[in-house]
Amino acid sequence: MVRGKVEMKRIENSTSRQVTFSKRRNGILKKAYELSVLCDAEVSVIIFSQRGRLYEFSSSIMQKTIERYRKFGKGGETNTFQSEGYMQQMKQEAEMTAKKIEELEKSQKKLLGRGLDSCSFEEVREIEKQLILSLTRIRERKALLFKEQKEKLIEKGKLLIEENKKLSAKCGTKPWEQEGIEAEGGIMSLCSQSRQGSDIQTELFIGLSCS
Repeated sequence: MVRGKVEMKRIENSTSRQVTFSKRRNGILKKAYELSVLCDAEVSVIIFSQRGRLYEFSSSIMQKTIERYRKFGKGGETNTFQSEGYMQQMKQEAEMTAKKIEELEKSQKKLLGRGLDSCSFEEVREIEKQLILSLTRIRERKALLFKEQKEKLIEKGKLLIEENKKLSAKCGTKPWEQEGIEAEGGIMSLCSQSRQGSDIQTELFIGLSCS
């Protein structure tokens, strides 16, 4: 015979209520015991009947279990466990960061020509390639900056020439166009000299000297 689903509400009949309490209480205590034995868990159960009678089960000393529960309630053991885990994680991250910094410092020293005694021929060639690539990028950036500076100087020269014309018109004198042109040419000449000087300063020779 199939048992019907029990409706979850208070049993009105006192006798039936007491019988149900006894059966289910024993079932809970039995399950608690089985859980503690099968899973090696610390289990404690406290039950008070309607009349105030105490029923309990504990796989260890009840008072110790209650004290442990109180500590968890205050966050003592939980916070300690979380703090230890966090500190361990931070320690690992710090060690990894220190290793990365050490590798970067070694790489920087090699690019500056230091600490090359332990490098193999292939490692030296790789460093040489990196230096050539870096120099190429530096020259490209320098050329772009020089071009921008040159354009600004030319534009400034044109503005000065226009300003000279306006002032000459107000004063009724002839503008110094020739000198303005020479000034613009002087700007171009100055830019050219600056470019030549910059090219000389950034020359880098890699390899054996011919002298």
